[in-house]
Amino acid sequence: MTQTQHSRPKSTALDDLNGAVTQPSKWLTVALSVEREEGWLDSNGTPIHYFRWGDPSKPGLLMLHGFLAHSRCFAFIAPLLADDYHIVAYDLSGMGDSGARDDYPDDIRATEALDVAQHTGLFDNGKKPTVIAHSYGGIVGIAAVNAHPEKFAGLIICDLMVIRPEILKNHANSFRRPGSQNPDKPNRIYPDYESAKQRFVLAPPQKVEQPELLDFMAYHSLKEVEGGWTWKFSPSVFPRVDGVENRWSEVGQKIVATSGRVAIIYGRESILFTPDSADYIRELGGNSIPIIDIPYARHHLMLDQPIAFTTALKSVLSLWQ
Repeated sequence: MTQTQHSRPKSTALDDLNGAVTQPSKWLTVALSVEREEGWLDSNGTPIHYFRWGDPSKPGLLMLHGFLAHSRCFAFIAPLLADDYHIVAYDLSGMGDSGARDDYPDDIRATEALDVAQHTGLFDNGKKPTVIAHSYGGIVGIAAVNAHPEKFAGLIICDLMVIRPEILKNHANSFRRPGSQNPDKPNRIYPDYESAKQRFVLAPPQKVEQPELLDFMAYHSLKEVEGGWTWKFSPSVFPRVDGVENRWSEVGQKIVATSGRVAIIYGRESILFTPDSADYIRELGGNSIPIIDIPYARHHLMLDQPIAFTTALKSVLSLWQ
């Protein structure tokens, strides 16, 4: 990792509401009023964008977002934990405000996570940080923890898709992949923000219980460019090789085989992790893994039940302290 790194002075995230949410609720305004640091670092030649909250002397949390998403999906979750933890959330390369790569193998993703944790001081206080990973971020979290088990205290996986292979095979068409899936197709440029926002959809599609958070995520998933607005993610993140279904059919085994402490939090109404997924994890030997469902939440549980989600995280983390 090179040393071309920088950060901005600490500030709040209230500016993130400008253009995103017209009448934010009180709890969201209070959460985004918590001081944070924003910065960039270099990981294997690629700039990585991150946010940091809390006291560096406290136990660390490293937060990983889902596919085509960005670290601001934790912008209103991390502040609710900042009194007790030192928290870092970053944009995976090829997404958000981080730079893009030619390809994204698991070992590069794992190194990226380690570089972020190292640069932001998560390893500096003698307390191993815990990884909190949503959806595809869970794949990255598993790779990072298994590559460096001595570095991390545990992994909390949040609604990562776990489906029995026979169900996945028989219903493959039910699980539509997000985006164009074409790494050679440039992102479309829309003439204005409203036109672009109308094309913003969650994957899998779902309504959300907190519409203001959907607006927040949509706004920060887009950027203004010459000619209009386009998506922040790079098409390069779409895989060029076959075998994606095989990868997802192995997720359950990978979770059970992960080094150290593991917990699972999922949306009770999610279609990607269901009560049958929990049974499947236990059948694979994961009886010691706590599995907690969030009522009235779907796959994007932080957009449905942010307070309940945060409470579940606090519960697991307090038991692990």
